[in-house]
Amino acid sequence: MKAETTESKNLSVAIDKMQEGLESVIELYNSIEDDTPIINLDKEVMEDLEKAKRIFGEDYVSKKINTILREVLTWLDLDSFEVEQEE
Repeated sequence: MKAETTESKNLSVAIDKMQEGLESVIELYNSIEDDTPIINLDKEVMEDLEKAKRIFGEDYVSKKINTILREVLTWLDLDSFEVEQEE
């Protein structure tokens, strides 16, 4: 392949930028952490949640679920236990 000096320089710059982009992607990949669910929900519950989100919207369903979970957590005596912080 033949190229003029300016074309060659432009191609070199483009390759350098691609290399930098690839290095950024590799850094992101290497810093990925496992996404573990906070709580395991049954398949049927997940399906119903997805259906509710489609019908009522994600914000509405999230607010309702958070309200219910907050109430359920008050049933547990969480303040009487010490838990080690995860790093």
